[in-house]
Amino acid sequence: MDTSISEGEKSPRDASLSANGQGDVEAGEDQLHRGLQSYHLQFLAIGGTIGTGLFLGSGEALATAGPVGCLIAFIFVGTIVFSVMTSLGEMASFIPVAGSFTVYASRFVDRSLGFAMGWIYWFSWSVTFALELVAAGVIIQYWDASLNIGIFIAIFWVVFTALNFLPIRWFGTFEMWFSSIKVVTIVGFIIFAICIDAGVGQHGYLGFHAWVEPGPFAESITTGDSGRFIGFWSVLVTAGFSYQGAELVGIGAGETHDPAKNVPKAIRWTFWGLVSLFVATIFFIGLLVPYDTPDLLIGTTNASASPLVIAANLAGVPVLPHIINAVLLTAVLSAANSNVYSGSRILVGLATERNAPAFLTRTNKHGTPYYAVGVTSAIGLLAFLNLSENGGDVFGWLLNITAIAGFITWSCISICHLRFMKALEARGISRKDLPYAAPLQPYLAWFGLFFCVLILLTNGFTVFIEWSTSDFFTAYVSLILFVVLLVGHKLIFWARPVSLADVDLDRDRVKQ
Repeated sequence: MDTSISEGEKSPRDASLSANGQGDVEAGEDQLHRGLQSYHLQFLAIGGTIGTGLFLGSGEALATAGPVGCLIAFIFVGTIVFSVMTSLGEMASFIPVAGSFTVYASRFVDRSLGFAMGWIYWFSWSVTFALELVAAGVIIQYWDASLNIGIFIAIFWVVFTALNFLPIRWFGTFEMWFSSIKVVTIVGFIIFAICIDAGVGQHGYLGFHAWVEPGPFAESITTGDSGRFIGFWSVLVTAGFSYQGAELVGIGAGETHDPAKNVPKAIRWTFWGLVSLFVATIFFIGLLVPYDTPDLLIGTTNASASPLVIAANLAGVPVLPHIINAVLLTAVLSAANSNVYSGSRILVGLATERNAPAFLTRTNKHGTPYYAVGVTSAIGLLAFLNLSENGGDVFGWLLNITAIAGFITWSCISICHLRFMKALEARGISRKDLPYAAPLQPYLAWFGLFFCVLILLTNGFTVFIEWSTSDFFTAYVSLILFVVLLVGHKLIFWARPVSLADVDLDRDRVKQ
């Protein structure tokens, strides 16, 4: 492990990131320190991505869409993630700042867009922190259902709030080892699944039996092809929530040593690593667990709804479910750790662009934005809502709210990239000269934008088939909140869209 870059150290390239003699908030002048390496970024993104969506939410997704429908949904959303990450990689390697895409929205498109996007994204990650704390308590109840979830919510809240006050290099190293457990677990599960599918388990050779009986696709709300399509489309939100966090590579760009080199490298490894792990996991879960298994729908008292645990139980391996459950706990806690980090850095980016109070940029001697960490962590206390009688309903509400916020962010990243490319063209800068040039542009950015917006608008379409006021607000509350923030900011500040001539491509830019 390379520990030669201590917190606050600047390379010559880093030292040139400021323009016009202004203090560089992101590069470490009494502020954030560039102490992250490429591998730190990769594991930070993995830590924030692999969590409740894959380990818990995938069970309900399998029950809703069936094994093939669920697999296709995760592959399809993976292509959207590819378009978003390559777009983000091109911008973040050229202008590596804390807050990343929220800053780009303010500088390239419209300050109101940066305001609305940043606050909805911060809301997403701070609420996800609460969600992971709830999930941690649910997982522990697998061993003893009599335990009160509130005890563990309080303990883990204190622990992860404290961890986020550590120097960034220490934090990055801790998160790397924490996230490694997830990767090893998924690889181990894949090996286990291959063995069980080949006949090692108590049911003998399974092959693709679950794809035949009960079938490859599940029907939802109605029967026939329409029911199967509804099931597939409904799962796209769960898949989006599962992948949300891959963009954390861009969030960490402002604290990365030599971002022009390390950010593109981290983008490539993170995308292919995540998609491979996600698709392989969903594929083998679909082979081992029939979609009509009753335990797939999550309960309110334990983690028996995890398809990994269900697969081990069905295989007749008595010890493995406990081992998997322990790993699920570390996975969820690692994601919680990343949630506080990402939320706090978004607040720094918002404050830098005057879209949040300036005091949020203040840091301690280790470069930790302690006010931003404290504000983000405080939202995690919403986890105590799970102590109510309808704790499972709280889990479902938070899952849907945060998932849609992720699609809003991805849409805005694509918009920022399209505008970024236009600004480069207007300035006569060739994309070939960038530290990283995203492939298949601008078509790939338009592809990601189109389907993110389509999923945003149709994610709650089932409520129009069988009306439910509660489900309607669950599906669209984030979108409504985003519009209110966007329109409200514009009405109050009368912010005009940024013209191409005024797009700032110099501040914080990597000088080559």
